[in-house]
Amino acid sequence: MSTALTASEPAHSTTSQRLVFTVVTLLYWTSMYVYVPTLSPFLSGRGLSMQLIGIVLGSYGFVQMLVRFPVGVASDRFGKRKPFIILGMVTALLSCLLFLVPGHWLWPLGGRAMAGICASTWVAFTVMYANYFAAEDAARAMGSISVMIVSGQMLGMLMSGTVTDMWGDAAPFITGAIIAGVGLLLGLILKEPPKQLHERVGMTLAMARSIIGTKLLLQVSLLSILAHGVLFITMFGFTPLKAETLGITGYGLTLIVFAFMLPHALASMFTAKWFAPRFGNWVTIGIGFVLSTICTVAIAYTDSFAMLALTQAINGFAQGLHLPLLLGLAIRDVQPAGRATAMGLYQAVYSIGMFSGPFLAGWLNDSWGMNSGFWFGGMLGAAAALLCAWWYMKERTTSRNVAGNSGNK
Repeated sequence: MSTALTASEPAHSTTSQRLVFTVVTLLYWTSMYVYVPTLSPFLSGRGLSMQLIGIVLGSYGFVQMLVRFPVGVASDRFGKRKPFIILGMVTALLSCLLFLVPGHWLWPLGGRAMAGICASTWVAFTVMYANYFAAEDAARAMGSISVMIVSGQMLGMLMSGTVTDMWGDAAPFITGAIIAGVGLLLGLILKEPPKQLHERVGMTLAMARSIIGTKLLLQVSLLSILAHGVLFITMFGFTPLKAETLGITGYGLTLIVFAFMLPHALASMFTAKWFAPRFGNWVTIGIGFVLSTICTVAIAYTDSFAMLALTQAINGFAQGLHLPLLLGLAIRDVQPAGRATAMGLYQAVYSIGMFSGPFLAGWLNDSWGMNSGFWFGGMLGAAAALLCAWWYMKERTTSRNVAGNSGNK
């Protein structure tokens, strides 16, 4: 794999910075996800209705929908990533603390919205890491960073049930605040990526317009809306509440999380390196959506720990097939100087799914019962699979026409 190092930057310096970056990234995601498995039961325990729970859960994506793209543009405009990484760790800390304030439901709403600001700074992380690699290695670089995402999320989510059992409902939020504080201190010693990043021309309006019109970016952004809608309806949304209705809490919930996150991490490691080169991007992504659709609907009919764990294991693997590929494809056709803008747009657009998925599922659950939300998630996955099939067929037709025209010359 080729790298994008400058001659003025020693290899050992880059290696040490990558190590610090990796640790900060793990702490960033761990602090945000240590309370996610217990969040919907926590909100239910505070007396919130399904609809209000959906609003709180959806606020995470709503804020990102508004903030992610401006963060990406600002990062490209000023050629700086570190300030946004520091902002991410600060808001992660504040998010956890706001959940600890007793009383009105607006406090957890504020905490989840603050987490949305935190997640919006992820664009700076992705572009900082991508700039260590050549443009043609963008998909593989994003595959590596996807493993960091999943590892941090898995570490946090696995801790959640255990610390809740040991120290009570507030423990995940206290743990998250401590982790974010450590990440903030480590983030202060991060250095900006190679010097050539700062020698690039700042983002212009014309460049932004060109990036927004990139066909592949728009295609994967639409798919990502649907993918994140499913994800935030299921494991990051109402699956923990479904587990609670089956009598699964604490350590049992930790096992359910592990059943989802381990296959998710394994699939993320191999999707860009093994699956996509053999089957193609659209086929791999489409298979992921088909499996995810089946397992999301199956959650509605689950009546035991074993069946719920099985649906989560397959769903985790399925989403590990398509999410890393979508992330890498979002910046594949974009020049390095505009990657933060492209990534900001991509992440802002998929935030629509993070907001609308749990919001609409919460409304459906309140009106027709919890299982209706999982059916809705299945419909989103099916729509995404159909889009993949359509674009795959169009690409094959175009390739055949091009080959035919070349042969007739």
